[in-house]
Amino acid sequence: TTYQMFILMLFNQQTTWTYQDLAVRTNIPLEELKRHLMSLYVNPKAKILVKLGDSEKKEPEESDQFTVNPQFESKLVRIKVPLVQLKSSETPAAGREGESGAVGSSDVPATVEEDRKHLVEAVVVRVMKSRKTLEHNQLVMEVTRHLTSRFQPSPTLIKQRIEKLIEREYLERSQGDRRVYNYLA
Repeated sequence: TTYQMFILMLFNQQTTWTYQDLAVRTNIPLEELKRHLMSLYVNPKAKILVKLGDSEKKEPEESDQFTVNPQFESKLVRIKVPLVQLKSSETPAAGREGESGAVGSSDVPATVEEDRKHLVEAVVVRVMKSRKTLEHNQLVMEVTRHLTSRFQPSPTLIKQRIEKLIEREYLERSQGDRRVYNYLA
């Protein structure tokens, strides 16, 4: 995200920053800063920063210091760092993700929307498991064909779920053609 990039850009100026310095320097609202900062040091697959502090809590405190993780490596040129969901701000974030045109109708209960997301992911994995390699538009058409008897998924929802599956390493983009997906066993 932009906030994550803004935080990481500060580490070009100096190697270690305190939580308080980051809050002052970035001027990001504290709850958002906490979420975006935690996503950079809590996630084991994207542990870009290291928290230096005495506390064993995952949430950052005023006195905590952060530095770039020298052991972090990635084969990818561009990585996606999934955002951490804070317990207190869980519902607004979930609402924002659902609003992004996932199903196309706003009168669908949140539980149904969540079930549909899982259903779309399951169908994507099922299709990719049988085909191994598939181009984006073909995958979207195939998933839509499988799900039309239950509901009409939007291409946006399917694309979001594909991105989540790539993050969770069920799928990968082909090295030769970025529009082609490969199934990872």
